[in-house]
Amino acid sequence: MIKGLNVLFVSLGWISNQSGTYTILQAAGDCFFYFLPIFLGYTAAKKFKLTPFVGMTLGAALVYPALSNLTATSKPLYTLFAHTIFESPVYITFLGIPVILMSYSSSVIPIVIATFFGAKLEKKLTEIIPSLLKNFLVPFFTVLLMVPLTFIIIGPIATWMGDILGAIVLNIYDFSPMIAGIVMGAIWQVLVMFGLHWGMIPIAINNISVLGYDPVLVLSSATPFATAGAVLAVIIKSKNNSVRSIGVPAFISSLFGVSEPSLYGVTLPRKKPFIATLMASSVGGLIIGTFGTKSYIMGGMGIFSLPNYLDPEKGMTSSVYGYVIAIAAAFILSFILTFTFMYDPKVDQAANKVGEEKEQSTSTQLLNETEIDLPLSGKALLLKEIADTAFSEGLLGKGLAIQPDTGKVYAPFDGTVETLFPTNHALGLKSLNGIELLIHIGVDTVNLKGEYFFPTIQQGVEFKKGELLLTFDLDKIQRAGYSTITPVVVTNTKDYLEVIGEPIARKIKIIR
Repeated sequence: MIKGLNVLFVSLGWISNQSGTYTILQAAGDCFFYFLPIFLGYTAAKKFKLTPFVGMTLGAALVYPALSNLTATSKPLYTLFAHTIFESPVYITFLGIPVILMSYSSSVIPIVIATFFGAKLEKKLTEIIPSLLKNFLVPFFTVLLMVPLTFIIIGPIATWMGDILGAIVLNIYDFSPMIAGIVMGAIWQVLVMFGLHWGMIPIAINNISVLGYDPVLVLSSATPFATAGAVLAVIIKSKNNSVRSIGVPAFISSLFGVSEPSLYGVTLPRKKPFIATLMASSVGGLIIGTFGTKSYIMGGMGIFSLPNYLDPEKGMTSSVYGYVIAIAAAFILSFILTFTFMYDPKVDQAANKVGEEKEQSTSTQLLNETEIDLPLSGKALLLKEIADTAFSEGLLGKGLAIQPDTGKVYAPFDGTVETLFPTNHALGLKSLNGIELLIHIGVDTVNLKGEYFFPTIQQGVEFKKGELLLTFDLDKIQRAGYSTITPVVVTNTKDYLEVIGEPIARKIKIIR
């Protein structure tokens, strides 16, 4: 909606598209969709059970300015597959491997694929990396491996698919503009989701530069209006206020040529309205192809795009009339299809029900908190009081610390000894319900190489709550110059809604 207003202000001559006002408003309106891979990285990660911030990091890498702007600011190092449909300039390499860059802004599928495989990799790494190290090594290796793989593999595939689609559409247009219009109108929004629509932009720019006009990209110009028609039907039919609150600004944005809010917020989640927009867009493309509509400039969008189709020499021609008829037909047809056949109120009702169930579920979980008693006697402290940043900064998980007054460690719950460190100074425990707890006796006590530590249980053995697990010589450790402050942390903190250390109550509270 803000982007649409920006176009309106420029068209009315109120601001210049070179002004700071225009740039700031454009940033406000475009930032979410430009950086969409970051937000999708979060939601896809939640879906595929990848650490959410790892998913966001993968998305952020895809739109990292130093990489995304490289094609505009640098000359290619060399070109792969020159003079073929797969011709690809290479601007950067990774360990000698050519990286074919593309624009990932506003794309959907690349980040979804990246998070899917990232989740698989993270799961495997979690299985093989020790509990003590997994909190920072698992995300480290996941990002380290997935970012290069995403650029090296997904980039070329997406680029070449875009080139192939561009060539196919051009060949279809040469054979029949009407058939090309049907195809282009039907697949345009799908191309946007995959980030493949960028393959059509160079074709349009080249056509305008060489021929003075472009007849290809214009075939998709009815799509925003088809989307607007479907959204308007959903707004009218829906009884859900939240749907309307999303739908109204999305509808206005579509009229201004910005259809992403409608696509991702309204039509695609409901499937059938999305299908209606594809059908109506194909009809719009058919009409545009029939009239031979051409764009003479890469100008405004939506309702402000009419000047794009004015012949510089002849002015108003059948090209303009074809465009007007096409967008009107796409809007009306999409509205009728959605209003009459393609809107299912049960979808919104189901969404409301799921939302209510989630709220109830969350409330229930908050009332059923798990509490862990501390495994040592002594004064309970906050982790930030430990002179070890790995614990004080929460890098290994949340919990508490203990200044022990005796040298005995007792089991805080029923479970299994997952890890007994070779130096016996630390234990990794796992409860029956999946809580992973690290008990690390002292600071830097690994340097004692096992001296003064005496485990009473072995790795892999099950235990009961209250059972003695380990003893240590408190006095000798202190005389050796080591602090005996003992961190007790939940190493799989990220699996829970919250982990709270309560020093006064001497408990670690876990909220699922």
